[in-house]
Amino acid sequence: MRARNQAVVLILGLVLSAGTALTEDVDADITSQVVKTDAQELILVQEVDVDAPIAEVWNAYTTSDGWMAWAAPLAEVDLRAGGTIKTHYGADAKIGDPGTNTLHIVNYVPERVLTLRAEISERWPEVMKEDEGRLMNVILFESQDESRTRIQSFGVGYRDVPAYDELMGFFIPANEGLFRKLKEHLEN
Repeated sequence: MRARNQAVVLILGLVLSAGTALTEDVDADITSQVVKTDAQELILVQEVDVDAPIAEVWNAYTTSDGWMAWAAPLAEVDLRAGGTIKTHYGADAKIGDPGTNTLHIVNYVPERVLTLRAEISERWPEVMKEDEGRLMNVILFESQDESRTRIQSFGVGYRDVPAYDELMGFFIPANEGLFRKLKEHLEN
């Protein structure tokens, strides 16, 4: 279940404005911080630099084969506004079986931005069920040069309540672990 949650965690976000950094964690080319906004919301901001061209990084996020190479053993991507990214971690499972994780593609601009919204299931924490329509992940892709890409992930929709403070203790290392897997896949 932890691996399933790691991939799902990556999907939460949307860029919000002003705020103050609460925490920061650094792991090589990976940074994470939680920003508190004036609207009493939290934004999980994570950034990673990947030594790979932007087209390869984009494909890792937006194709079934790309997802299966680093994020999930089984994935099905329907890349379009209103499309989905569906994943499953069961050894003998198939997409659509119980335990399938669904990320809704809110919008995208090729090789620039991808906005995802998680479909919340009964196994998710209660606070996330309450905020289901608000939780999104805006992922920005920026070419640093022809062989290096910066990814910025903005997890938004979190209220500034103790339950989310506790969840950040899981989200941050889980997402950083996924970013490490992405780097290993694309840089080796």
